Amino acid sequence: MAKNLLIVESPAKAKTINKYLGKDFQVLASYGHVRDLVPKEGAVDPDRDFAMNYELIEKNEKHVDAIVKAAKQADSLYLATDLDREGEAISWHIAEILREKKLLKDKAVHRVVFSEITPRAIKEAVANPRPLSMELVNAQQARRALDYLVGFNLSPVLWRKVQRGLSAGRVQSPALRMIVEREEEIEAFIPREYWTIEADLAHPDQAFTARLFKLNNKKFEQFDLTNASDAHAARDALHKAAQGRLVVGEVQSKERKRRASAPFTTSTLQQEAARKLGYATSRTMRLAQQLYEGIAIGDEGVVGLITYMRTDSVSISDEATAELREVIVREFGRQALPEQPNTYKSKSKNAQEAHEAIRPTSAALTPKRVAAFLSPDHARLYELIWKRTVASQMQHATLNTVSVDFPCGADAAFRATGTTVIDPGFLAVYEEGRDQKAAEDEDEARKLPLMKVGEAVPLRDIITDQHFTEPPPRFSEASLVKALEEYGIGRPSTYASIIQVLLNREYVILDSRRFKPTDVGRAVGRFLAGHFARYVDYDFTARLEDELDAVSRGEEDWVPLLARFWKPFKAQIEDKIETVDKSEASGSRVLGVDPKSGKPLSVRLGRYGPFAQIGTKEDEDKPKFASLRPGQSMHTITAEEALELFKLPRTLGSNEAGEDIVIGVGRFGPFVKIGSTYASLGKEDDPYTIELPRALELVRARAELLANRTIKDFGNGIQILNGRYGPYITDGDKNARIPKDREPPSLSEAECVELLAAAPFRPKRGFGKGAKGKAASKKTSAKTTATKAPAKKAAAKKTVVKKSAAKKAPGKKTPARKSAAKKAVKRAPSARKPVETAGASEG
Repeated sequence: MAKNLLIVESPAKAKTINKYLGKDFQVLASYGHVRDLVPKEGAVDPDRDFAMNYELIEKNEKHVDAIVKAAKQADSLYLATDLDREGEAISWHIAEILREKKLLKDKAVHRVVFSEITPRAIKEAVANPRPLSMELVNAQQARRALDYLVGFNLSPVLWRKVQRGLSAGRVQSPALRMIVEREEEIEAFIPREYWTIEADLAHPDQAFTARLFKLNNKKFEQFDLTNASDAHAARDALHKAAQGRLVVGEVQSKERKRRASAPFTTSTLQQEAARKLGYATSRTMRLAQQLYEGIAIGDEGVVGLITYMRTDSVSISDEATAELREVIVREFGRQALPEQPNTYKSKSKNAQEAHEAIRPTSAALTPKRVAAFLSPDHARLYELIWKRTVASQMQHATLNTVSVDFPCGADAAFRATGTTVIDPGFLAVYEEGRDQKAAEDEDEARKLPLMKVGEAVPLRDIITDQHFTEPPPRFSEASLVKALEEYGIGRPSTYASIIQVLLNREYVILDSRRFKPTDVGRAVGRFLAGHFARYVDYDFTARLEDELDAVSRGEEDWVPLLARFWKPFKAQIEDKIETVDKSEASGSRVLGVDPKSGKPLSVRLGRYGPFAQIGTKEDEDKPKFASLRPGQSMHTITAEEALELFKLPRTLGSNEAGEDIVIGVGRFGPFVKIGSTYASLGKEDDPYTIELPRALELVRARAELLANRTIKDFGNGIQILNGRYGPYITDGDKNARIPKDREPPSLSEAECVELLAAAPFRPKRGFGKGAKGKAASKKTSAKTTATKAPAKKAAAKKTVVKKSAAKKAPGKKTPARKSAAKKAVKRAPSARKPVETAGASEG
């Protein structure tokens, strides 16, 4: 058995590191976090200094068991989880589990960190361990507690006041507010008309255009011409003054230098991968993780290709810089290398970010060299990282910008601008992308012919163009990440999860790769902004992040931070539960009055989405309801559009049997109904315009399908049916596949019984024996750690005992079993306070 046990987070990393350390080390993976807060109320107790109640994560119990078994045999423990707060938290949890099992009494415990998985970095980290950083652990602890307190207390308010099943988060809610406010800006936007004027010049060497920049002896501004008549009058006057040509009045040439962008941080990598590769933030982080952990590169075996991908740093080690400079000379020539290495300053002041930017572990591993061993997605991301890193150490680009002015009469002038690249420098390798292109970008992409003062250039035409101002664009993944970073909301390592949560909860959708809030998302965003403004305020969220960073640097204590947050937050929760009107909270709108009945017409948010309503529940007659059409929003729909919805159900006619042919919209979408036969409308069918022949066609097709559904019926519940994916056998409870070598009608009843008996039982989601068995297993296998503040150790112990006793009372047998199965472990003094676990924290 190996003398030393080294723990990392992922099995891929374990495999890569194992070959570097030799037979004296056994390398095991924790598979991420090993413990999390119990998923119930009271997991964080504000009355006991925010003591936290943890349990083992069920899916990782077997990995914890393997670590425990190996720890019994090892002399030393090396905790080599990731070098950020999350990694520190995992190391702390593993150490706590082993300590509670009395496995660390005579063992040395070392914390090792490295930002790249290379033999040199791993061996150097193991040779220079440090103690666990309780500052980072406590910062993670505070973050996890805050996220829990917000989620468990604010989400029930949304359930009561907006819609069941909703949830709110400390960091996702300000991000949602940002998207909702942008949508409201777009809707409120009123376009303004303006006109531009350009001269189309026919220079013998190259035709080009010049923009009007002076009119009536003053600088020409965007809204100087706001209608066609003024624009055309100006054009005619300019034509008259020009007399078919423009003479060069002034030529200005200015040389400027452009510096390369800094190497990638987590945020800038996510932005550029979104802009240039079209990758979602979650995809970028997944691919980067795999490049970091190691990929098999031919005879070299598994190689970690990039440094750690969660970082705010833009610095590069001296050793890496030296290698980059060698590669630049070899690949691009000595002229591409600056005299001194380029340095970049990070805005971050956090201890956890005191490591390197995202860079290749070896610049010598060029994209061409490794492309054959990578998937296309990995190869594109690696190339992006390699080029950005190499470009960051290259010579600046030297550009020459030329502006040529053409007077036109006594009080007007045109200007043409172009840029020539004198020395491309880093631009030969990489240029940073932009979310929106400006006019200057167009100028930078064009060259002008050589011209001198006094030279006459033929004028082909003067062109006027009508324009309208445009609303601000919806956020893309890149621009949202940039905005989150600028406002200080969350941290780069959490941006991907923030975005994913908003998408998973259907608070936003991606429309042409831009975020658009759903009606539910808008209702949640407006409710929180209206009633919990402080907690979705950008400055408040950013200050809280700064305070958490201060905890990570050991400058602030985490418990007082939580206390300052919790007291006013709890009071506001209690107040809003009592005072907020549900109708107002869900964004309901009264649109007017139904002209036929004289009853109020409104739109509301229901269990299955937004709907229009005529009447109220207080009326003698029941209100009428109609679902909104796809693309309609309860926040923008007009009274006229809402009244159109009540034209359904529509009766198109009747069949020979006198049954009505009705078009309606149900829970599962639009349908046509004849008697007891229903047929769904196709995607191309509009329930408001569909005509009788098409409706009959849909019903006939449905009837045919139903008629041909039964292949064979044995009369005892066992049938052979045609299904969506082909024929199958069923008895109503279980389904069985039909053997490939058999025709369905040839099967006998006995054969069907045999096939059903061998088929797996697949219970409906959330029901049945399988589901119950799994739930029961989870209850009995989970192990709980109740962490307590040192000052209240005895009281906390007493509380745990009381709870156990209470659970043994009659009628509460299941909780009692759960309590007995879990092992309560007390929190150790001061240095070993509870900590946040993976996946649950938002920021």
